[in-house]
Amino acid sequence: MNRRNVRPALMLGLFAALAACSGEKSPSGPPGSGAPVEVGFVTLNAQPVPITVEIAGRSTASAVADIRPQVDGIIRKRVFTEGSTVKAGDLLYEIDPRTYQATYDSAAASLQKAEAAVPSAQAKVDRYNQLVGVNSVTAQSLDDAKATLAQAKADVASAQAAVETAQINLGFTSVTAPIGGLISTSAVTEGALVTANQTTALATIRQIDPIYVDLTDSTANLLRIRGLMDSGRLQRPEGPLQVKLILDNGVAYDKTGTLQSSEATVSQTTGTFSMRATFANPDRVLLPGMYVRAIVGLGDDKAGFLVPQRAVDRNAKGAATAMFLTADNKVETRIVNTVQAVGNNWLVDEGIKDGDRLIVDGLQKIRDGAAVAPVAVTLDENGVVKSGPAASGEKETAK
Repeated sequence: MNRRNVRPALMLGLFAALAACSGEKSPSGPPGSGAPVEVGFVTLNAQPVPITVEIAGRSTASAVADIRPQVDGIIRKRVFTEGSTVKAGDLLYEIDPRTYQATYDSAAASLQKAEAAVPSAQAKVDRYNQLVGVNSVTAQSLDDAKATLAQAKADVASAQAAVETAQINLGFTSVTAPIGGLISTSAVTEGALVTANQTTALATIRQIDPIYVDLTDSTANLLRIRGLMDSGRLQRPEGPLQVKLILDNGVAYDKTGTLQSSEATVSQTTGTFSMRATFANPDRVLLPGMYVRAIVGLGDDKAGFLVPQRAVDRNAKGAATAMFLTADNKVETRIVNTVQAVGNNWLVDEGIKDGDRLIVDGLQKIRDGAAVAPVAVTLDENGVVKSGPAASGEKETAK
């Protein structure tokens, strides 16, 4: 054979071999290429699902007391340590008591003087009562004696009131804590002049164990929750609702609180309503003014479906969709209603029935109505396939 004819013949053979290779059908190729595509599915069953709502909030002291003097005077001593914890009744400040001590002593002396006049006036009335019957004393004299006795007793009562007032003012020179809690820095030092009921507080005490967390939520969320309750699907727990906190650094607070109360009105400006939860705070982890996220447990959806988030997509209108297997192993796309996220799942209340087979693996290779080869798979806690086509061969990441 001519060498010039050998080379074209070899090239024609090579092209024929390549064409034959390209014509072979892969057993798991794209739709319409031959054998059905393998997809992984999970079977969905209705189950009780805890319903929670996440609400933003801020911590606030359960009690606040501004310390103000109730008498005028000079601060002689500050007793407490700034920023420390004080108990109710602890001494905080001492105001110079000398003026008030003198006033008390004077009032006490006036009381003694008034009390000394009573026995004499009483004896005179008793004596006149015996003599008025034998005309030794006139009725007018008896009346005058009785008036003198009444005046003496009134003087005693007035002096007693003056003593009590002086004693109260003297007690006010010792400024004590009305509540227990964390005390702020002092606004005054020793030697400062203070006045009764001044506008500037000497210090502030905040009670932070227990501590309140004020939560604010939208009315739309409130109506959604009420809709679940009215439908009978939401089973409320007995007792107050439990609340968990996520701190600003993303760490969960280790104490569980309870929902105490909620506002009966909605804000006209923001369309929100407020709730208050109470938490134990023995270690003072929560401080007034901290931003937190609260997770409020509302109860259990008695017949909820948990759909892995990796299996849910959105159509052009924004509606949530998922792909299911029909009885003849074809793909069926449905619109589902997602209520809220539960870990790596969506809680779905519409578009699913018990026993439906949901496609969770191989979604990129299929379309609606395509015939597929289903393989049961399992997902781990992160929503990643543990067994099935994606686990044994091509890996798919969770959406």
